Amino acid sequence: MKIEMLVSAVGQDVRTLAGRMNIRTDAVIVNQCGAFGYEEYEQEGHQIRCYSFRERGVGLSRNNALMRADGDIAVFADEDIVYEDGYEKKIEEAFVRNQEADMILFNVKVSPARMTYWNEEEKRVHWYNYGRYPAYSIAARTESLHRANVGFSLLFGGGARYSNGEDSLFLRDCLRQGLKIMASPEVIGEEKERESTWFHGYNEKFFRDRGVLYHFLYGRMAIPFSLRFLLAHKEEMCGEMGWKRAYELMLEGIRIGKAR
Repeated sequence: MKIEMLVSAVGQDVRTLAGRMNIRTDAVIVNQCGAFGYEEYEQEGHQIRCYSFRERGVGLSRNNALMRADGDIAVFADEDIVYEDGYEKKIEEAFVRNQEADMILFNVKVSPARMTYWNEEEKRVHWYNYGRYPAYSIAARTESLHRANVGFSLLFGGGARYSNGEDSLFLRDCLRQGLKIMASPEVIGEEKERESTWFHGYNEKFFRDRGVLYHFLYGRMAIPFSLRFLLAHKEEMCGEMGWKRAYELMLEGIRIGKAR
């Protein structure tokens, strides 16, 4: 089973990045920088293919990697994740146990402030519980993704018009195409803290963009899901602005989404 890491990076030295991330498999690195280019090298017997592009946007970066993926299992990765020794064995064994799974979502350690999920047990992922998972938790059968013709939104995520959410939209599309998604309690890596490229506090843009995202995610249910989101996080997110103002901004975002 050939496992291949699909790495989204910005302004990195691609010659050293795979080593810094402790990548022990083949990899496709897409580096968003000021030039176009391609190079490849071997690291401990594994092929590292590196593409440099001037265009920005994490969704575009992941799509560029996915269209070039040729391994059995594609693992989406970010430049600031360091993978544990033996991560490739954990991934392979999980897919061997779950022969019918097209995709498995793994645990990656992050700071408590950024933690949106943690798998305590192996379970099926459905339409009502997919929204918490980041792209870097995803490992999938490459053939299943190519056959389903799915990709990441170019409207959402770092470097795009609207903040984050490209990962949730991607998982939604995978479910709509009938892909079977599982969650695994196995830990495969840890995120190293850095300054976010898109998050600048719980400001007006954050809530307005969240409203746009909820329109695309939930359609007619966007308003009740917005209320649920704000009530669940009002202490953390609405301290300065107040949840009523945040709700107004999310409603504004929903209207923007409808008009697109």
